[in-house]
Amino acid sequence: MPERAALGEFEHLVLATALRLNAGYGAELVRELEERTGRQVQGGALYSTLDRLESKGYLVSRMGEPDSRRGGRPKRFVEVTPEGVRALAEQRAALLRVWEGLEAKLGRA
Repeated sequence: MPERAALGEFEHLVLATALRLNAGYGAELVRELEERTGRQVQGGALYSTLDRLESKGYLVSRMGEPDSRRGGRPKRFVEVTPEGVRALAEQRAALLRVWEGLEAKLGRA
């Protein structure tokens, strides 16, 4: 089986959020990421990450209709591919294996 391109931390967060939103767009992704992580997300960082994830084959994007409320700019909608779902599942499984048995040690921190 060919090895998948590794996910960085922010890529992992963005891809999981895109999966949660199911065909979400940029502003929705930013809001959801900020709400769930408590971190501020810059639009530029999000869009460069979406481009990387798309080049890895982990998501696809499409442009919506022009929106007059956005000065005529369309929204970019993203959707996670089956390959992206597999990459997330593999990363989750690896993280769970690494963290197994560490809960007690974290409680002492």
